Amino acid sequence: MLKAVIIDTSAVARGLLNTVLLDGGYDVVGQTHTCASGLALLIKHNPHIVCIAREQIENGEEVVREIKTGWPKTLIFMVSSEFDAATIQAAHAMGVNGFIVKPFKADTVLNTIRNTVIAMVKRQRAALAKDAGAPEGQEGLDGGGEAAAE
Repeated sequence: MLKAVIIDTSAVARGLLNTVLLDGGYDVVGQTHTCASGLALLIKHNPHIVCIAREQIENGEEVVREIKTGWPKTLIFMVSSEFDAATIQAAHAMGVNGFIVKPFKADTVLNTIRNTVIAMVKRQRAALAKDAGAPEGQEGLDGGGEAAAE
């Protein structure tokens, strides 16, 4: 079961996202309204996934860098009611892995996270296969990557 932390100033948004993730089979190990307490949750639980509200990132971009430095394998999902191309580009440049749009639709949230996890597993396997000198075409095989996301 993948562990998740939610960082959002809105208690309602945290509660809704918590419900979606729990119903989707994720272990929500903590939720908070500040980046400082969010980082404390990361230290304590070492989650696989962090869902962080856009305003939390915009109020201090260093939080993404800190997460990427301290927990390089943790996937970061920016949560917001609106995204434009510039925001998405800037977020990707900072290290954000995916985007969750408010209001939440459970299937969309779970598919977004699942697809991002699968893509990351495939990239890691391709890199490992390349380093190990696997023949062309073998690096994309995904025997079990989907199970890791469920």
